[in-house]
Amino acid sequence: MPLALLVLALSSFAIGTTEFVIMGLLPDVASDLAVTIPQAGWLVTGYALAVAIGAPIMAISTAHLRRRSALIMLMAFFILGNLLCAIAPGYWVLMIARIVTALCHGAFFGIGSVVAAGLVAEDRKARAVALMFTGLTLANVLGVPLGTAIGQAFGWRAPFWAVTVLGIASITGLMLVLPKHEEVRQGNLRREISALRGTGLWLALLTTVFFSAAMFALFTYIAPLLRDITGVSPHGVTWTLFLIGIGLTIGNLVGGKLADWRLGTTLAGVFAAIALTSAIFSVTSQYFIPAEITLFVWATVAFAAVPALQIAVVRFGKEAPNLVSTINIGAFNTGNALGAWVGGAVLDAGFSLTRVPLAGAAMAVLGLATVTLTFASTRSRARSAGLALAEIPLNLPTATKDCL
Repeated sequence: MPLALLVLALSSFAIGTTEFVIMGLLPDVASDLAVTIPQAGWLVTGYALAVAIGAPIMAISTAHLRRRSALIMLMAFFILGNLLCAIAPGYWVLMIARIVTALCHGAFFGIGSVVAAGLVAEDRKARAVALMFTGLTLANVLGVPLGTAIGQAFGWRAPFWAVTVLGIASITGLMLVLPKHEEVRQGNLRREISALRGTGLWLALLTTVFFSAAMFALFTYIAPLLRDITGVSPHGVTWTLFLIGIGLTIGNLVGGKLADWRLGTTLAGVFAAIALTSAIFSVTSQYFIPAEITLFVWATVAFAAVPALQIAVVRFGKEAPNLVSTINIGAFNTGNALGAWVGGAVLDAGFSLTRVPLAGAAMAVLGLATVTLTFASTRSRARSAGLALAEIPLNLPTATKDCL
């Protein structure tokens, strides 16, 4: 595999870390900036909304650039945003800095995956894309717990300084190892936008939103919940995040195999499992060992949905897979924002932290409903057309499944 793939993996590791690390530091950020925990949670919401809105805008804005130039420009945005996070004197400056950082997120992954596939021979494209996205998985397993530990030891700003250094290393690598001779992209914007028609695609995107909302209603407030309800020490929160990261990785791998087997059944089963484990955690969160076991199972079943969700969106938007994949990243982050807001609304209404997992369970039930609607209508149309859903051709099936 070319060295450029490792640089892309490093970039995705840095981006994934900066998005999620703040969740383990919400109490520290809230205390230092004199805001409430729900207000600190809006820093997660702001980032997610910026990704959701900015992903297609940045993809279209960079359509005239060579991919190498686009990736370097996006990484420059990333470095600037993290630097502002590290030196932010107050809450609103930090919020603006998070938004600036988020602008590069969706477009970088969309363009980067195409670059990764173009670096290798035809029979290795899926593995190349998978290697790039390994950085995102490692961000959850290593980046977030390590960043949380650094933040607890040296202050919540320290992880952003560390990620800024990672960003500088990434942009240097991009400039040195990405191919310099590349044709300017020629996109047909009208054709790609026309591919966004169809109820199935929008139901699939809505399913992605509810998935992320179900996950982040709980995940956003995991640190204060573990500290105040479970009684876990700050050091223990770091190890719990590491345990969750392992569960996310296992679920991601298992989910890809299950999605190959039966897409609709996998999604329905995963949403039901998320609802069940979230509801159980509202009880087990008061006891250390049961809480840790429940969180591991919750993380495993939750991330099993990710490959299936991406496959579903590409399937329904097969005429413009690059655009719909980018929009789906926006849908994930719209759900992140919705989940963070829902969890904060529960706390603002005066309910205990133990009620936050129930909000996540409610979002999962809504996701199960959209899965049912999506695949029921699709099967009906497929029968009338004499086709099974699995027979509908895909443009990027293997690469999409393997990269996630």
